[in-house]
Amino acid sequence: MAGRRRWSTEEILDAAAELLRTSDAESFSVRKLAATLETDSSSLYRHFRSKTELLRAVADRILLASMDGYRAEGDWKQRITALALRVREAFGRQPQLAAVWGRYASGGAGSRRVMEEVLQALRASGLPDEEIPARYHRLAVLIAALIASEAGVSTITPEEYEQGMELFRVAVLGADPEHFPALAHFARDVRPLGVDRRAAFEEILAAQLAHIEAAIRPSPSTGSGVSANERTTRGATGVQ
Repeated sequence: MAGRRRWSTEEILDAAAELLRTSDAESFSVRKLAATLETDSSSLYRHFRSKTELLRAVADRILLASMDGYRAEGDWKQRITALALRVREAFGRQPQLAAVWGRYASGGAGSRRVMEEVLQALRASGLPDEEIPARYHRLAVLIAALIASEAGVSTITPEEYEQGMELFRVAVLGADPEHFPALAHFARDVRPLGVDRRAAFEEILAAQLAHIEAAIRPSPSTGSGVSANERTTRGATGVQ
């Protein structure tokens, strides 16, 4: 009897990504993937030790795809913004994996490339090295949260979307001014979460980058354009 086909790691990841297009990470299982490939689960566990490791690898390929053709251009804020929008677009094509990326840490090639570019951009900003890890972490949390939130909206069915819109209209446009005066006042201008998400993404990210930029600028008490970090370094080396 002919033996079962041996699937490569890349073929397994291709099949897992395709399976995840029609399901979510919670219902996904190695057993279902094995059935799709007409093999047994044990053969897949030779490539990945667990479902979590497999999901991490699939999500990491999204990050790797987002870096395809990327070139660092512009100032540090433009670089981070361009990269964040690339990651957003990449996960937008497979929103089921956005939550996986936000939930599980990944140490794959895609993750390393994204991390490297953001850290390089932050170094180019003029931030002291000791502040960069914390600033990076806040940016990573923000971007992952925004992308995961957006993905959650994009995975609902048209029927679910319409139901949500109807509930929104009832809750907002029908708000009782006596009990919800502010909501009633702004009812016709308040928009559902699913509207204009790219603009919201860019605006929230820009606010975080502006916050970082404000921390870099020297305060009036520090004198000329030399930063506090530069003065500390010069003082330590005897250079004035």
